[in-house]
Amino acid sequence: MPVTGHHMAERTSDDILQPISDSDIDSLYVLPLDILPLETPALKRSRLIKNVRLKCAVEVFWDQQSGSGQIDIEALPGLFNWQTASVHPDLSILRRISILPSFDVYSLRISLREQGIPVNDYAALRLSPQKEAELSKYMFKCTKPLIKAIYANDDYCEGTFEDLMRLFRDPDVENARNRLESMARALGINVSEIPSFIENYGDTFLSISYFRHCFERIELYITSCLQSLTKIREHFQLKLDTNLMALCDSIEESINRISASVGGSLETIDRRVAELWEHTSSDEFRSVKAFIESYHLTLGTALCCLTVKMNAFARIFPKPSASGPFRLADFMIAEMIPGFEIIRGIDLSLTRPKQHHHARA
Repeated sequence: MPVTGHHMAERTSDDILQPISDSDIDSLYVLPLDILPLETPALKRSRLIKNVRLKCAVEVFWDQQSGSGQIDIEALPGLFNWQTASVHPDLSILRRISILPSFDVYSLRISLREQGIPVNDYAALRLSPQKEAELSKYMFKCTKPLIKAIYANDDYCEGTFEDLMRLFRDPDVENARNRLESMARALGINVSEIPSFIENYGDTFLSISYFRHCFERIELYITSCLQSLTKIREHFQLKLDTNLMALCDSIEESINRISASVGGSLETIDRRVAELWEHTSSDEFRSVKAFIESYHLTLGTALCCLTVKMNAFARIFPKPSASGPFRLADFMIAEMIPGFEIIRGIDLSLTRPKQHHHARA
C-alpha cells in the first residue's frame, strides 16, 4: 500500500478504472492549439498533448477505435514543407511550449508569460463553466471557515460560491451583520463591498479546488498501480530479476513521494486559508493569494505527470483481474518507466514557499 501521509482510496475487486477524460481546456496534459497565434491552419485544428512517455506531440486525431494519431514536433517541417533555411515561427512556438511541465490553465498562465509565448486571448485560460460547477464542493472547503466565522455554525455550508456571495449581500442574522461590519473595518471597505472583494479572490480559491479535485480522483488509480507491484514482486520467476525488482522499488518510492508531497502541500494551503478568515485584512488576502499561486506550477507538474501515467495504467488494467504479473511487468518496463525520470526529478520542497509571518490580532 502507498504510504503518502494521508488516507488513500481502497480498491475492491469490483472497481473499474475509467481513463480520466476532461475537456481540452480543463485538462492537465492537453493544450488546444487554437489558443496560440499559429500560422498553419491544420495546426490550429489540432492539440498538443503529453503522451505516455511524458513527451509532447501534436495530436491530429483521436478516437476509440484508432487511438491517438501523434506527430513529433520536429517532424512538422517535413510534413508542412516548411523552409529549412530559417525556423518557421510555428515551430519556434511549439518548441518552447513543449518544455512546459503542465498544460493546466493555472500553470499555463505562469509558464506562457515566463517563456514570452503570446496567446490569442488570455481570458481563454480559464476552466470551463462545467468544470467550475463540478468544483463547487471543493470551493466550499475553502470558504467554509469564512461562513463559520460569520454565521458561527454549519447551517450555511452547502451550495455554490455564488450562494456564498448572496449570503453576504443579504445576511439574515443580526450577529452575521455585526461580524460582516467587523470584517469590513478590518479590510478598510464598506460592508456592501465585501462580496466583490471576496469574488476577486474566487479564481485563486478555484485553483486549489481544481488541484485537489485532480489529486483526489487519481488516488484510487495510484493505489491500484502500486498494489500491482506486489504481483510482480511475489511471482516466483519475476522476483529473481534484480533489475526488475529495483525498477519496482523506484516506481513505488517516486509515486509515494510525489503523492505525499502533493497531499501535504494541499493541507498546508488549507491551513493558510483557514488563518486568512481568522485574521482578515487586505494585506492578508494578497499574501494568501501569492502563497497559493506560488504552488501552481509544482502542483500542476506533479499532477500532470501522475495523471498521464495513471491514465495509461487504467486503459490497460481497468480491472484487477486483468493484471497478470508478466503483463504488469511488461507495462512497467514499456509504459511506466519511459519518461519516469521527470516524475523522479520533481521536488516540491525546492519551490515550497517561505513561511509567512503575519501579525495576530
